[in-house]
Formats: sequence, structure tokens, C-alpha cells
Amino acid sequence: MYEQKTKETDHSVIEFIEAVDNPKKREDAYALLEIFTETTGCQAKLWGSSIIGFGSYHYKYASGHEGDAPLVGFSPRKGKISLYFAVGDAQREALLQELGKHTSGKACVYINKVADIRVDVLKELIVQSVDFLKKAYPQGVGGGATDAGAEE
Repeated sequence: MYEQKTKETDHSVIEFIEAVDNPKKREDAYALLEIFTETTGCQAKLWGSSIIGFGSYHYKYASGHEGDAPLVGFSPRKGKISLYFAVGDAQREALLQELGKHTSGKACVYINKVADIRVDVLKELIVQSVDFLKKAYPQGVGGGATDAGAEE
């Protein structure tokens, strides 16, 4: 049976950020912590060893595979900062066009630094992702996520 590797932990988010070697990346991690916390209304939790997640949802695929994941999150990795948003919503792609300097994979958006992106669009991406997951998994959303969002 499949066992999910990335699970919510009780490890300290602040201790994790303090352990980031690069001072600028550490500063960006604190900025992102504030942005994500304010926008989601959720307390940050460390998922696995390196993802700072906000809220959670329980998913179950048609294949029977199921698990838990953060609604949104980020990770200050050595190379780039990874941002985690829901996939599957066309609005995500439209917002990414306005985000600023980034690259993206299927599920991750990668930035070099917060100064490269538009924070207002980042907040919209966070709200869009949380709203999308609340609709997709209405019974499985947890972690205190509210309808708090970016100011228009």
C-alpha cells in the first residue's frame, strides 16, 4: 500500500526558516510566511522536511489513491523558491501570466526572489488556489482556512 511521504509535522516553521543558509532566501521566506499567513488566515505548518504549508485538504482520486496536502505552500530551496498552488483551474494560468519572473512545472511555480514577482498577484494565486480546492474537496478542507483574501 502507498504511504504518503510528505505529511504535516509538528516541527517548528521558524526553526526551519532560521536554518536556511542564504540570508536573502531566509528574508524572502519570512516575507512569504507573512504573505501566505495573512492571505489564507491559516497557521503555517511544516510538511515533510521542507514545505511550509497553509491549511490542508484530503483528496481521493478515482484510482483510490488518497492523502492529505496543504492548500498552498512554499519551500525556500537551495536553487529557487518553490511555490505550491492547486492545479487544474484555468484561472491559475491567467494569473501566472501576471506574476512576474518565474518558471513553472506541473504543480510548482519557481521564483528566484520575492522582488521578482508581483505580491498582489501572488495573493490572488493563493486565494484562487484555496477557493478551487474548497470547491473540489468541500468535505476535506481543514486547517482554519477562511475566505480571507487579497484586497482588491
